[in-house]
Amino acid sequence: MKKIEAIIRDQKLTAVKDALKAIGVAGMTVSEVKGHGTQKGITEVYRDKQYSVDLLPKIKIEIITTDENVDKITKTIVDAAQTGSIGDGKIFIYDIRDVIRIRTGDTGEKAI
Repeated sequence: MKKIEAIIRDQKLTAVKDALKAIGVAGMTVSEVKGHGTQKGITEVYRDKQYSVDLLPKIKIEIITTDENVDKITKTIVDAAQTGSIGDGKIFIYDIRDVIRIRTGDTGEKAI
């Protein structure tokens, strides 16, 4: 089992969520986060004053899935979230040792 963690632009959430639903992703966790990568934030002007915004709003999507579905899910996220500009985000993939469904006590892939 794997955990897919995607950090994407906040305006791409609907497109990514719809694309994942279309390929049959049953569940995901979505969080609003702030951060920056290589772009180191942005500089804006407000009332003739220049200021730096170093933590930009992003969306983090977390999905637990079987090993077989990782490539399909990551490709779907990239296709739906990609703009070609700096700040599109990143995808991280982690190994998951076990999953336990609290309600039933199911473990492993049955619990996903």
